[in-house]
Amino acid sequence: MISKEQWRAFGADKLPGLLGVEIMEVEPARVMARMSIRLQVLAPNGYLHAATIVALADTACGYGCVAGLPNGATGFTTIDLSSNFIGTAREGGIRCEATLVHGGRSTQVWDAQIFDENSDKLIALFRCTQMILYPRSKQE
Repeated sequence: MISKEQWRAFGADKLPGLLGVEIMEVEPARVMARMSIRLQVLAPNGYLHAATIVALADTACGYGCVAGLPNGATGFTTIDLSSNFIGTAREGGIRCEATLVHGGRSTQVWDAQIFDENSDKLIALFRCTQMILYPRSKQE
């Protein structure tokens, strides 16, 4: 089992670290993550940028995918994602609850809900499909 600190270090020098994504819990079928809202993740209109929400949700789903890779898999890549924005936030933090919907040998489908931590209101729904990657045989 990988610790919270190891998961945080996993993305520290990449986009999750740049945005301040905090990994709270990772299980093969469930991930909890959060991030603080600060000026750098807002859109010019002063509201939370949609890309910030997508980055948090995609990170949580991706970490869950890594935690639940089938035997022999070497990684994954996102092949589809969709987002529905229901609300927004301007201060405090947002949290993401990602859950595995389908965990197959060639694909995984993840759903995520993003909440405003101040009000506990749902602000976005997210779904992504991950293609599971395997080593290529020498004949390919």
